[in-house]
Amino acid sequence: MNYTRKIGLLLLLSQALLIMQSCSDDLLDTDISKSNYQLKSVHLDSIIKHTPDAQLGAELFDLSQKFPEIVDYQFYYCYKTGLPKDTVFQANWIEFTHNPYYKRLSKRIDERFPDTEHSRKIIEDGFKRIHVHLPDAKLPKTILFMNSFFSSSMYCTENEIGVGLERYLGAKTDVIKELPGDVFYEWIKEAMEPEYLERDAVCAWVLTHICEPGKDMNNIEAIIQWGKILYITKAALPEQEERILLRYPATDYTWAIKNERAFWEYLVKHNMLFVKSETDQAAFLQEAPFTSGLPQKGPDRLGQFLGYRIVASYMEQYDVTLQQLLDKPYNEILAEYEIDD
Repeated sequence: MNYTRKIGLLLLLSQALLIMQSCSDDLLDTDISKSNYQLKSVHLDSIIKHTPDAQLGAELFDLSQKFPEIVDYQFYYCYKTGLPKDTVFQANWIEFTHNPYYKRLSKRIDERFPDTEHSRKIIEDGFKRIHVHLPDAKLPKTILFMNSFFSSSMYCTENEIGVGLERYLGAKTDVIKELPGDVFYEWIKEAMEPEYLERDAVCAWVLTHICEPGKDMNNIEAIIQWGKILYITKAALPEQEERILLRYPATDYTWAIKNERAFWEYLVKHNMLFVKSETDQAAFLQEAPFTSGLPQKGPDRLGQFLGYRIVASYMEQYDVTLQQLLDKPYNEILAEYEIDD
C-alpha cells in the first residue's frame, strides 16, 4: 500500500470517527421551531390560596370539571378533606387550612415559587424536543403546580402533570427539616432540591407514557430500559448537567463515574445480568439511601446510572434516532457497551 493511499484511508477513518462522535451531539441539538406543541399551565396552589372563601366552592367545581383526576387526587388523597362536592368538605377544608404547619408550608411555597413560568417554559421546550423526535408520542396538555402535602413529587394523568412544589423547596428549608424523621428519612429530605423539578416533570411523563419500565424483564433489560428513559429525558433537556439528569449531587455522581466498571464487574461476577429478579431490580433501580448489596458510601439507583451509560455509549457510536432507540432490542445495545478507562 503506497503512502498516499495510507493517508487517504486515515482521513476516511478520521472522518468516520468524527461522524460517530457527532451523532449524539446532533441528536441533542434540536430545532424546536419545528414543533407547534404548547404546554398550558395552572398554578393550582395559588388559585386555592387566593380565592375568597365565598367563591372557593365554585372555583373548585370549575377546576374539577377541567382536571378531575388532579383535583380528586389533591383533596381526597393528599389533603384527605374529601372531595369539593362532598357535604363535609367545607368543614374539613377549613380545619385543614388552619393547621399551623400547613400555613407555614404554604408560605414557603409562595416564597420559593412566586412565579412558575420559567419552569413551565423549560418543560415545554423539553417536550417540544421530544415532539420533534417522536411526533406520535403522547405529550401532556397541562402542567398543574400544586401543594401535594408531601404525597408525591410528580403525578401524571392521561393529559396532565401535577407537580408537588413542596418537594422542591430545598433540604435546608425549615419546613423540610421539620418533617418527621421516621417517615421522611434524611436521604429523602436531601433529594428535595429545586434543581430537579424540570428534570422530574419530563422524566415522570416519559416513563409513564413513552417508555414505561417493562414487566417480566431480566435485570440488564430492565437496566437498559431505564437507560432509554433517561436518555430521552436528556434529549429533552440537553443543557442540564448529567448529574441532575441522574438526580445525583456532585459527590454521588463522581463516585458513580469512578465505580462504573466495578459495578459492571459485580453484576457479571455474580451472574446477575440475565436473570429475572424483582428483588435485584428493586435494589438497583429504586430510590434508597444507597444501592442495596453495594458499599453504603455509594449512591442509590446505580442500575439507572449504568443503564444510562450503556445507552449513551451506544448513541455516541451510531446514527440512531430516538424512535429507533425505543425499538432497539436491549441485547443489541448491550453488545456495544464500552467502559471508558
